[in-house]
Amino acid sequence: MPTSEPVARPGILDIETYVPGESKAPGGIKVAKLSSNETPLGPSPAAIAAFTAAAAELERYPDGQAALLRKAIAHRYGLDAGRIVCGAGSDELLGLLARAYLGPGDEAIYTAHGFLVYRIAILTNGATPVVAPERDLRTDVDAILARVTDRTRVVFIANPNNPTGTYIPFEEVRRLRVRLRGDILLVLDAAYAEYVSRNDYEAGIELVATTSNTVMMRTFSKIFGLAALRIGWAYCPSGVADVLNRIRGPFNLSAPAIASGAAAIADIEHMERAKRHNDEWLPWVASELQKLGLAVTPSVANFVLFHFGERKGKSAAVADDFLRAQGILLRKVGAYGFPNALRMTIGSENDNKRAIAALAQYLEGTD
Repeated sequence: MPTSEPVARPGILDIETYVPGESKAPGGIKVAKLSSNETPLGPSPAAIAAFTAAAAELERYPDGQAALLRKAIAHRYGLDAGRIVCGAGSDELLGLLARAYLGPGDEAIYTAHGFLVYRIAILTNGATPVVAPERDLRTDVDAILARVTDRTRVVFIANPNNPTGTYIPFEEVRRLRVRLRGDILLVLDAAYAEYVSRNDYEAGIELVATTSNTVMMRTFSKIFGLAALRIGWAYCPSGVADVLNRIRGPFNLSAPAIASGAAAIADIEHMERAKRHNDEWLPWVASELQKLGLAVTPSVANFVLFHFGERKGKSAAVADDFLRAQGILLRKVGAYGFPNALRMTIGSENDNKRAIAALAQYLEGTD
């Protein structure tokens, strides 16, 4: 007998719906949104102007090749524009890579506290997710290598990782690439690369340039302040770029997104101002959290993960409720394996101080 309703493919119902950071607080309260790693400086004025100008031709289809944006990215980083593929956020590109290189019977590896979209992309395409434990909340190359089988097709690494903010040096990434089979695609998700100030860090451009099986992902949602427009890009070997261009939607980026992204990446001064702001306030927030007796995971990104530990009567869940009642929105990270921790984006000076003061009020209060 036929079923009475359509049945999803195996694996689809194993996917837990992705829940983004909260954006609304109780009515009438001014919100300090520190839940989604957005830049407090907002987008470049040049990007806003480009977006406004694009509104004059909304009846026209966008350039299906996103040539203006790819050229701007290539110019900014000294890349081959032909090997850049743009998408509606990194999420779309991750999904396209999984769709192109994973299927039933295949396996893909990601780390224990890696970006939740990796698991979603793997399961969506009928493949099996394999989780590698981390060491001190950092990607463990040896743990990944130990889980490679003859069915492994893709390895996903966020570097820096979200929600921990930790990274591994380029030599470790290179060691992983050398030890992986040639038919395994290594995907380096460098969404927070622009924030990193470490001499031993490299986002992945060098490996993409020198291998045929590595992809680097980047985004305009973080330091460039264009999260609402959903713009991501991947730097790929020529063969991978060709594959992605064959299966992506022919108009997967809107004209306003293309124009705004090209303007944003050309405004180096605005990006550097956002970086300087983060360099100033990231250590301040981490220090203030530690003064409150909270354990802070060292971060090189634009957020911090902090842990409540065994404090009697104090927990991340109750703290989150307390903060939200005051209009301060942080990120619960139980889905990432941290049920008693919160992640805080580095916001404006006022929002940073407001969040720390509220946390102090919560921690000092009586039960």
